[in-house]
Amino acid sequence: MQKSPSRLPELDFFRGLVLLFIVVDHIGGSILSRVTLHAYALCDAAEVFVFLGGFATATAYLTLAERRTEAAAQQRFLRRSLQIYRAFLVTAGLMLLVSAVLIAFSVDAPNLTVTDLDDLLDAPLAALRDIALFRRQPYLASVLPMYALFALSVPLVLPLARRRPWWLLAGSLALWVVAPRLSGYLPAVEDTQWDFNPLAWQLLFVLGVLARCQPVYQRLSAPRTKWLVNLLAFGIVAAAAYYKLGIERTPLDGSLKQNLSWLRAGNFLALAWLVANLVRLGWAKQAAERLPWLGMIGRKGLLCFVAGAVISLVVDSLLYSATDGYLDIPLGLVADAVALGALFGVAWASEALKGMLLTWRPGSTGGVSG
Repeated sequence: MQKSPSRLPELDFFRGLVLLFIVVDHIGGSILSRVTLHAYALCDAAEVFVFLGGFATATAYLTLAERRTEAAAQQRFLRRSLQIYRAFLVTAGLMLLVSAVLIAFSVDAPNLTVTDLDDLLDAPLAALRDIALFRRQPYLASVLPMYALFALSVPLVLPLARRRPWWLLAGSLALWVVAPRLSGYLPAVEDTQWDFNPLAWQLLFVLGVLARCQPVYQRLSAPRTKWLVNLLAFGIVAAAAYYKLGIERTPLDGSLKQNLSWLRAGNFLALAWLVANLVRLGWAKQAAERLPWLGMIGRKGLLCFVAGAVISLVVDSLLYSATDGYLDIPLGLVADAVALGALFGVAWASEALKGMLLTWRPGSTGGVSG
């Protein structure tokens, strides 16, 4: 099946890789999760996912604006916001359904949405209303409300990124600074909070947009500054890795992730700079060509995220039940293989179905149209 000429293979490769990381990182007994980003950095796949989301959004927006009009691009992302909102509702429903089925079969695991299920049974209309209004965000569905808001902001963010980048960056930084104080105003049921404060995480989304719209990398990689930026980035990455591997191996406080602390953001930006150098050298493109299945997962980002949430919850719960929560290397590797294989299967089935539908489209003369 032909790919859109506007797609960047490196971008799809990294998005696919991050989706795999997200799946195994939410399996407590996973062996692969012991070597993913969070194991040696103060950040994890979430930062990469949001930054790449901003970069991909800018790429799609600029392409559509060039081919058609800027108004068409803005309308596209308003519709995209609704798509993500529907994906949130589907994911929330699946989390509740899977939890109910596992509980019915006496599978006891720590990440099942027991509280949400109890509230749904006690007051179904109120619980459903709270989910629809983002006041209640079942396990693993919590990143999607943030993404829906980001898509909704695109008609404002992209024009600023193209014409007033410094204004956009200053506003984003200011909002990030005050975001922890504003988190209490986000809609939430009693004794709950958003796992991702969108007022803080918008900073990485905006930086991803700016990285695509402005020649940030080219300017910072000028001969006079490149060696200094490289040294600084390497120092930050090395210091964070030493802290995680040699000093503090337990997870950081959850509020640091919820509000995107400067430690996490700084560590990610340093990593992103070093990876950008590898991209410039062609490493990422070669990897994308050798591992096309990762790019296929990346192209099905929203679908694979929803599917990955279900896969993670099921595999994590069954593995926890089988091992009583203790680390079991053979079973952990089996769980990783099952989870990654299932995610690849979803992406492959979606790609195959799309190809069949295009082939069978009325008026088609055979083959797949680009």
